[in-house]
Amino acid sequence: MRHGVHDSTGTGIPDLRAGAAARVPAQAQALPADRGRERGAVPPGVRGEHTHGERPIPQPRPVQRASVRGQILDALRTALVTGELAPGEVYSAPALGERFGVSATPVREAMQRLALEGAVEVVPNRGFRVVERGARELAELAEVRALIEVPVVLRLARTVPAERWAELWPLAEDTVRAASSGCRATYAESDRVFHRAVLSLSGNEQLMQIAEDLHRRSQWPLVGGPARRQRADLLADAAQHTALLEALIAHDLPTAQTLTTAHFAPTT
Repeated sequence: MRHGVHDSTGTGIPDLRAGAAARVPAQAQALPADRGRERGAVPPGVRGEHTHGERPIPQPRPVQRASVRGQILDALRTALVTGELAPGEVYSAPALGERFGVSATPVREAMQRLALEGAVEVVPNRGFRVVERGARELAELAEVRALIEVPVVLRLARTVPAERWAELWPLAEDTVRAASSGCRATYAESDRVFHRAVLSLSGNEQLMQIAEDLHRRSQWPLVGGPARRQRADLLADAAQHTALLEALIAHDLPTAQTLTTAHFAPTT
């Protein structure tokens, strides 16, 4: 996904299926001297440290497992959006871990998080199956998003001054640039940032968390649908952001309501 985990092909996640031959790269093992150092048993001279009063140089903090898991989670979410993790397919943690150059553990932990979010389901002794979604589920998600976000945006339209709305122009323009790239994952991220900025004006953190979860779910591809939204569809979606801001700045509530409602119409 875009946060520091890459593959040799530049696509993020390969088409790895459960059962494919996979070798988990060996993790770095502590040398005997390292284990002794942890116990304080290795003499300073063996460690190559100065022993005549110099101030020791701080060592870099080690990468924590949570950081690795977070990077893997971001990468897997991108693969879901782009369709590289195909609906209905089963993927094993060891195979994906080998591709990322990590053990199966952070991959499995990230997949378990995705299972809680409803993106995948656990297949005992095999791995994780990407959930298959149809047009009905996408329509239901769009309806729920509209029920939550449309009233909030309209309430904010009555109270937020025009200059505050104008501050969101750079984010709206970012979505237009992302749409121009034709990359679904890039656009999904910029779209998420824009919607979060709008809802942040409510000051309701719980609302933003729920909206982000719904937004994430609405980005997953449909079974039998195109793997990627067309660039023209992304551009049309981004254009609604700028049109909505124009209506909000002008305090045009009917237009803002129409645009906000249309923005959540399901697209495949």
